[in-house]
Amino acid sequence: MFEYHPQKNCLANKIILITGASEGIGRALALTTAAHGATVLLNARNVERLESLYDEIVNAGYPEPAICPMDLSSQNYEDYIVLQNSIGEAFGRLDGIVHNAGQLGRLNPISNTITNDWLKVMQANLNAPFFLTKALMPLLEEAPNASIIFVSSSVGRKGRANWGAYAASKFGVEGLMQVLADELENISNIRVNSLNPGGTNTAMRRMAFPGEKPDSNPSPSAITPAFLYLLSNDSLNVNGQALNAQSGSPYPKLSGDK
Repeated sequence: MFEYHPQKNCLANKIILITGASEGIGRALALTTAAHGATVLLNARNVERLESLYDEIVNAGYPEPAICPMDLSSQNYEDYIVLQNSIGEAFGRLDGIVHNAGQLGRLNPISNTITNDWLKVMQANLNAPFFLTKALMPLLEEAPNASIIFVSSSVGRKGRANWGAYAASKFGVEGLMQVLADELENISNIRVNSLNPGGTNTAMRRMAFPGEKPDSNPSPSAITPAFLYLLSNDSLNVNGQALNAQSGSPYPKLSGDK
C-alpha cells in the first residue's frame, strides 16, 4: 500500500472538488480530505446521497462542504462554465480537482461494442474531465499551488481484451494528463498527475469482476493516502507522474501498473 503518513491538517484551508463523491472511492476521499482540513466540493448526480454525505461531514466537525450537483454526461460546455461561476463566486479559487467519476460500460469485444455505449463512456471518462479542467483552470490559477488528479486504471496503461471503451478512455486520460502536465511545467502553479487505485472494493469493481470476493480487495478508505499526498504540499514537485495507489513508495517514477 502507498506509504504516506499525512499531518492531521495537511489540507487545511484548501478548496478541493471531488467528482463522483456520492459513493465508493469518491465518498471515502471526501470524508478523508475533510478530516484533514479541506473544504470539499461534492460533485455527483445523486443529490440525496450528496446531502447525506454533507451531513456526515458536518456532524463529524469537519469544515463545511458544498454540494455541486452536476451530471457530467452533459456535452454542453456552458454547463461547466456555470459550475465555474458558482465556485468562483463562493470561494474565489480552487486548490485541487480529483477526477474520480466514471462509467465502466459494457465489457465485450470491440467488434460487439455498441457505438452509443462507446460515446457515453468516452463522455463520462474523458470528455467530462477535459471540459471540467478547462472550465476550472482560471480558479486553479488563483490558488497558491493547485493539484489535478486524474483517476486512471491498469487497463489504461496496458490494454486488455474486452475492456474496449473503458480502457480506451483511460488511455486518453493518461494522455490528457501528460500533455497538460508538460504544458504547465515550470510556468504554472498547477501540477497534474494520474493515479491508478488498483483493485478496490467498489460497486464498479464488483460489476467488472462478479466472481471475485469483494473483501479480497482493500476498501476505498484504505487507498486514500495516495490522494492525500498528491493534494497536499508534500507533492509540490510531483508533476506528470502516473502513480499507483497501492504501490509502496510515495515517490514512484513514471511507470505503468506493475
